[in-house]
Amino acid sequence: MKSDLDALMQTRNLDALIVFGNAEHNPPMYYLTGGGHVSHATIIKKRGEEPIYFHADMERDEAAKSGLKRIPYTTYDYEELYKKAKQDSLLAGAMRCELMFKDAGVTSGRVGVYGMYDLSSIFGMLTQLGKLAPALEFVGEPQQDSIFMRAMETKDEAEVNRIRKMGKVTTTVVDKVRQYLISCDVRDDEVLLDEDGAPLTVGDVHSKIRLWVSEQGAELPSGFIFAIGRDAGVPHSAGNPSDLMRLGQTIVFDIYPAEAGGGYYYDFTRTWSLGYATPEAQALYDQVKEIFDQLMDNFDLNAPFKDYHRMTCEFFESKGHLSPMNTKSPVEGYVHSLGHGVGLNIHERPFSNLTASDDQRLAPGVIITSEPGLYYPEKGMGVRIEDTLYVRPDGAMEKLAEYPYDFVLPMKKWKQK
Repeated sequence: MKSDLDALMQTRNLDALIVFGNAEHNPPMYYLTGGGHVSHATIIKKRGEEPIYFHADMERDEAAKSGLKRIPYTTYDYEELYKKAKQDSLLAGAMRCELMFKDAGVTSGRVGVYGMYDLSSIFGMLTQLGKLAPALEFVGEPQQDSIFMRAMETKDEAEVNRIRKMGKVTTTVVDKVRQYLISCDVRDDEVLLDEDGAPLTVGDVHSKIRLWVSEQGAELPSGFIFAIGRDAGVPHSAGNPSDLMRLGQTIVFDIYPAEAGGGYYYDFTRTWSLGYATPEAQALYDQVKEIFDQLMDNFDLNAPFKDYHRMTCEFFESKGHLSPMNTKSPVEGYVHSLGHGVGLNIHERPFSNLTASDDQRLAPGVIITSEPGLYYPEKGMGVRIEDTLYVRPDGAMEKLAEYPYDFVLPMKKWKQK
C-alpha cells in the first residue's frame, strides 16, 4: 500500500524518488496524485516526508485536487536559467530540477527515477543534472519489481471498491455484446448479419465494444481482445477486423477496461461459440473450466502464486497438452502463465510464472487474475476463462464480478438443422 513507500525506500536504500510525466495514464504519478488533467508534472519525495508536486501554473486547480504540497514551475525563472545555460534546454531543465531538489530538502543520496515521459529528454536532463549535483545518484529499477510495484501489490479498501466497480462496468459491456450477438440474423452459410443485413465482421463488434465501454464512462488504454477462429488460438491476437462472425467457432473475448483518466483496471475473459460447438472445441472448454474450478477450490492464503501455475501446467500436461513446465515457449496447448496482479497497471505483482520469486504470494489485499487457457491456432480454436479475484483480509477469495460461464450461446433467430 502507499503507506509502505517509506519502508520500501529504506529497504532499497533510496533517499528520495522523482516521478515524471502526465498525471493520467502514468501509474506512479497517478498513485501519488490521484490523477487529474496535469501534464509535464514532477513529483519529488524525500524518504520520510510527504511528496511535493511541481506543475505548470495553468494547471494549478487540477494539481490542487491531489491534496499534496505544490510548487508551480513558475517559481523558477526558466528564461533566466535558459540564458545561463546558453540556450541548452536540457541544461536549463537540469538547473531547474536541481533547485527543485533543494526545495524538497534533497541535496545528496540515491534517487529512484520513475514515471512515463520521453526517454531521450529525461536521460539528457538527468545526465546534465548528475554533473551539476554529483552528490545525487540516480537509480533505475526493474519495472516489475520497483518500489511502486511493491507498494501497489496490496490494495486498501478504497482501491478494491474502485476495481469492484470496474468489474460491474466490464460485465455490463460483456453482456451487451452477448445480447447483441445472439440476437443477430444468420445466413444459410452460418454467417451473422448486422442490423442492415450485411455480413457482421469482427471489426463491427470491436466498434460496438469501444462505444459501450465509453458509454459506461471507462476507457480501453491497453486495448482488448475479441478474436474468432484461428485468432482465438493466438492468446494476444486482438482479432482480425475483416473476419466474419460465424456460428460454431470459438470466440475469445478478453476485455480489460480502466477508469477514465488512467485509473484502475479490471480484467475478464469469456470464451463463446455461437449456436453450437464442435466436439473438439467443447472438450477443450471442458478441460479449461475443470482446472479453473479446481483452482478456485484450492487457492490458499499466503501461498506462492506460482504454485497454482505449476498446478495448471501439471493438469494440462496430464490431458496431453504442452505447457511451459516442460516445453520452452510452447505455441500451442497451455502457453502462458496463470495470472497476474491488477490495479493501476493491467499487469502487476504478484506474477505467477514459474520463475517468479517466492514472495509473490496470495497475501491479504492482493488482487489477481486466474486465467487458464488452451490454444490451437492451426485447428482454428482457442479457449480462455478469466476472473479477477480479491484476497480478502480473512483469507477468502472474492470474485469481484459475477458472470455466467456459458460456452455455447443459443441464437435467438437460428435453429440447428
